Amino acid sequence: MADPNVSLSMPEIATQHMGGDHDTCYNDLGTKQVIVGICAMEKKSRSKPMREILTRLEEFEYIHAIVFPEDVILNEPVENWPICDCLISFHSKGFPLDKAVAYSNLVRPFIINDLHMQYDIQDRRKVYSILQQEGIELPRFAILDRDSLETKCNDDLVEGDDHVEVKGEVFNKPFVEKPVSAEDHNIYIYYPTSAGGGSQRLFRKIGSRSSVYSPESRIRKTGSYIYEDFMPTDGTDVKVYTVGPDYAHAEARKSPALDGKVERDSEGKEIRYPVILNNAEKLIARQVCLAFKQTVCGFDLLRANGKSYVCDVNGFSFVKNSMKYYDDCAKILGNMILRELAPQLHIPWSMPFQLDDPPIVPTTFGKMMELRCVVAVIRHGDRTPKQKMKMEVKHPKFFEIFEKYDGFKDSHVKLKKPKQLQEVLDISRYLLGEIEQKPDPEIEEKKSKLEQLKAVLEMYGHFSGINRKVQLKYQPKGRPRRSSSDDDSPREPSLVLILKWGGELTPAGRIQAEELGRVFRCMYPGGQGEYAGTQGLGLLRLHSTFRHDLKIYASDEGRVQMTAAAFAKGLLALEGELTPILVQMVKSANTNGLLDNDHDSRDRKSVV
Repeated sequence: MADPNVSLSMPEIATQHMGGDHDTCYNDLGTKQVIVGICAMEKKSRSKPMREILTRLEEFEYIHAIVFPEDVILNEPVENWPICDCLISFHSKGFPLDKAVAYSNLVRPFIINDLHMQYDIQDRRKVYSILQQEGIELPRFAILDRDSLETKCNDDLVEGDDHVEVKGEVFNKPFVEKPVSAEDHNIYIYYPTSAGGGSQRLFRKIGSRSSVYSPESRIRKTGSYIYEDFMPTDGTDVKVYTVGPDYAHAEARKSPALDGKVERDSEGKEIRYPVILNNAEKLIARQVCLAFKQTVCGFDLLRANGKSYVCDVNGFSFVKNSMKYYDDCAKILGNMILRELAPQLHIPWSMPFQLDDPPIVPTTFGKMMELRCVVAVIRHGDRTPKQKMKMEVKHPKFFEIFEKYDGFKDSHVKLKKPKQLQEVLDISRYLLGEIEQKPDPEIEEKKSKLEQLKAVLEMYGHFSGINRKVQLKYQPKGRPRRSSSDDDSPREPSLVLILKWGGELTPAGRIQAEELGRVFRCMYPGGQGEYAGTQGLGLLRLHSTFRHDLKIYASDEGRVQMTAAAFAKGLLALEGELTPILVQMVKSANTNGLLDNDHDSRDRKSVV
């Protein structure tokens, strides 16, 4: 039974039984309500995500939620279960799915997640078969079915040192071995001998671990398994959560295959990173939701080799610790339930604006038109002063690095990467060392300029590539004459080294960008209000729908990129540090021709 100490405005534990007529439920105003029944194991139905969502669902005037007690689910016949108009029921360990199906057949409620398909979700073979039928990309796989009498006598498996052959399909290590039962989370990844061999053994999270390394390189000899190619994903998995076919929330986590250590924040919660799904991935989410007939559905995506692959479908699952998702989920489910049942129960509910409806907005010339696209060009936030130092350089080492990065192709080169800046720093240290050793060296570079170059590049103790850069420009005739009195004799080719630093986004600039992101939501239909104060309005929900395709581009300037990340954080109500947001969500754009790029803008002045 439920813990009597739990007190989060939880919908009531149902006590009514199926004895006689359907008891109609009314709100305080005497209006009929839809009864939504939650039929699941107590660990799930009383979990924080479920409580958060049901609390929001109860805010609907015409919805009343009841939770079936676990004792009733396990021990009472379905004839004694509470009556409901809409059923949210899902399988987990120990749940009697057969009884839920029998209850559904008896009462005929509106079903949120199809119960019969939940049998298929428990078998990875059936999951993969359904995904194949839908044309959804999967890792290459083969099934070794030791449970079937037909395969016991066949030589379906050949194991080598660095590969396994299943039914004629060869899988070179690294490959993945998954039990066919989706309830079995003991998934093994086998490594090649060239990488040290052994295997990584994945399991359900225990404390701060989700996998361990084992020196064992031989595959398991009992049980049925799916063997598939290991997909290189740069150490992250994408978790996708649908609420109906037109909404998908996504976040990334460190792959359990990486080192088995679960990344947790200061509050002990697993760290997740924000993800924007592209249109192809939103289509996959729609297909998964419809194919498995699971309105609320979680599945795993692997981004590898320029494609997205589905590697697991979990059925009913919730996002943890996301207020935005809780708002979205409750609103979408509430509207879905009332749209289906309000007419049948003669409830006076009017359908609100749906996020996938075309947004119709007033225009400046008086007509109402469909909003098709919003394009915003945004300047970076408050920055520290920009600083610049120029020097003429002639030493062969500078020409070597200029040639190494194709400087002669365009007569200039920009160096921002840590490796490139380290090379310039090494040259400055070398030349200063030469000057110290030889009183009158044949080095034309000014010592003071080299010392400044070295000092700036040594700031912060490391290179991030986001707060300093070096430009080299070719001067085929050397430094131009500065006055008529300068020597008019021919000069040797040289380079102009331009060092730029400073101009970094300040803490105030970050706050400005986040605030602008929050304000920006208000221009979308449904997003008006005090910075769309109720999270989930307008753009917040729209960006997770199938219709919406959000792209964020930024120039390669550090202050611009960090502004874009801070703006995205405010726009989409994200949490955490800016670096993961920058890496996951902001694309570097070619801004040639814009004012960011002095060199190219000067070239185009004559064209304008």
